[in-house]
Amino acid sequence: MPKKDQGVSNNRFRIIPRTLIFVTRGNRLLLIRGHPQKRIWANLYNGIGGHIERGEDVLSAARRELKEEAGLEVTDLWLCGIVMIDAGEETGIGLFVFRGETDQESVDNSIEGTLEWIPFERLQEFPLVEDLPVLLQKALNAKRNDEIFFARYWYDENDQLRIAFSS
Repeated sequence: MPKKDQGVSNNRFRIIPRTLIFVTRGNRLLLIRGHPQKRIWANLYNGIGGHIERGEDVLSAARRELKEEAGLEVTDLWLCGIVMIDAGEETGIGLFVFRGETDQESVDNSIEGTLEWIPFERLQEFPLVEDLPVLLQKALNAKRNDEIFFARYWYDENDQLRIAFSS
């Protein structure tokens, strides 16, 4: 099928593709605390990730983001979820959520923030990005070869984030 027949049109909902990666080491999760000067999620903890660049597939993008933001090369990554985020604009976000495990403890901080290995039982003590507590329940329970989860995020009339998982 030629490019012109792909159905790309300005009157359709579009997404910006991004990755979000949760890497564990034993009973600890690697999170990044956003740099205090970041425009979004400054001083909050999040998974590692970022934009998928033109010419990349989602797995290659996840591996690149891990290398850039943490100095990690985790070959054992798997897709565990896909989240569609509708922020009320013509363009939303398609978030590809990955899980991985590593034996490597040493990580490199980046301009994005400071990395920390956090024990699972202490996660509630940290200031997490708003959706992380709910998303982590799904992602940390994901095992290789499980069915992936699907979710939809949107904002209600009071600008409150709403999350729904498909079953």
